[in-house]
Amino acid sequence: MRNTRLLTAVVSAAILLATTGTAASAAPRIGHYVALGDSYTSGPFIPAQRTDPLGCGRSTANYPSVLADALRVGDFDDVSCAGADTTNMTRPQSVPFNGTNPPQLGALRIDTDLVTLGIGGNDFGVFGGIVGTCPGLRKADPTGSPCEEHFTTNGVNTVKTAIGNVVPRVEAVLAAVHERSPGARVLVVGYPRIAPPSGYCPDVLPFADGDYAWLNEVEQELNQALSDAVDADGKATYVDTFGPSRGHDACARGGSAWINGQDQNIFVAAAYHPLKAGMAGIAAVVLKQAR
Repeated sequence: MRNTRLLTAVVSAAILLATTGTAASAAPRIGHYVALGDSYTSGPFIPAQRTDPLGCGRSTANYPSVLADALRVGDFDDVSCAGADTTNMTRPQSVPFNGTNPPQLGALRIDTDLVTLGIGGNDFGVFGGIVGTCPGLRKADPTGSPCEEHFTTNGVNTVKTAIGNVVPRVEAVLAAVHERSPGARVLVVGYPRIAPPSGYCPDVLPFADGDYAWLNEVEQELNQALSDAVDADGKATYVDTFGPSRGHDACARGGSAWINGQDQNIFVAAAYHPLKAGMAGIAAVVLKQAR
């Protein structure tokens, strides 16, 4: 019940910001909004799940949907899809249950007003490699940094190297967005914090103690890569969700968490992914920038 009240308050505040006050009242209505991105945009397992296709894990309560309602968008296309990387902006993506998500940029139009883009974490297997490897290494070295060591070769952090290669890919996506929708405002949405800045919660986030700081570093590197791509593009705007999500990581107690922990719950959220409250929180951050 407390979680429900918190979520309702966050969503209500977001909608209030968009629909009241002098600045909001004077803001033009968004005619066409397109949401592009991966699972941190689509919201797998957050009710209610759309079926177009089901394998994309696209929720009607993800941050694009909350944002579209708050901005009173006339025409809204959410084509985000779990597992997507930058290549799926221009190529179709095969998804579970024999489905296919068309190239996401195909949703853009010449009259598109607003585009949000949340992408990059799946490129070069960055996110999947970390969550698929790190939890299994904790048992052998619970107080050390076994995951960081695993991804370090000859003194080189291979994950951070891979993240550096994300920058030109995101730049290329942004160039394609501007070409298809030259009048659109483009917001590149960063990734929210998964691990706390200090402390541990191995029952929820089963990383070795020393890998918590490393996970934060990796996320900061990824978000910096997105910010760098935006700077190089010169037209889009970067939206930081890492900073605003401090205190809302997977370890947060009392219904404050924006991120689910290790427990997959097909009626709540995917493991290591945003909860419904997290989507509402991210929507409020993006809404502030969109206004």
